[in-house]
Amino acid sequence: MQVLQNTIHGYATGRNILILFIITQMLYAFMLMVTIPQVSEYAGDMVLFDLKPEGYSVDYAQGLLETLGEDGRDLYLTHQIPVDFLYPGFFAVTYMLLLSFIFKRVFSDDSWMQVLVFVPFLAGIFDYLENIGIIAMLTQYPDLPSAIVTLSSVFSVGKSTLTTLSFVLLFVAIGIWLYQNLKKRTPKNS
Repeated sequence: MQVLQNTIHGYATGRNILILFIITQMLYAFMLMVTIPQVSEYAGDMVLFDLKPEGYSVDYAQGLLETLGEDGRDLYLTHQIPVDFLYPGFFAVTYMLLLSFIFKRVFSDDSWMQVLVFVPFLAGIFDYLENIGIIAMLTQYPDLPSAIVTLSSVFSVGKSTLTTLSFVLLFVAIGIWLYQNLKKRTPKNS
């Protein structure tokens, strides 16, 4: 584990993080401004699977897939999913390096807190699993096994939870880092 952490720390440079951050945000913006709105046009008032942090039921999945129609399902599969297969990897690496960059300034190398830099990696894995579930639902419709919907929903909730936790960890670590730096610069009263 220490070798892996050292490798991550080695790649956690400002330059690497900045480049990856820009790419990650561009992919995210492309999804939010292009692919998700394109597919959402077919969804009516329903929300796409990717945007349901609380998960979804079999009835909801059936309803969404029916509402999307053949064109909407095809667009979901051929436009949104390919971009969403790039994004989780970039998110995972970018935020893992960013957390590592901050954590190595806040916590000692042997602190148990260092293991938390892997939370974005887990979020990425859950995002990929969610995408695989969505692909299965899109390609198997109208045969929609409840096990696939349930698993996909669990992966959606896991992705959302771990992504949120990644940001919470980042903001807390930045807060600690700023506090430590402010404390170092504040003169002590004698």
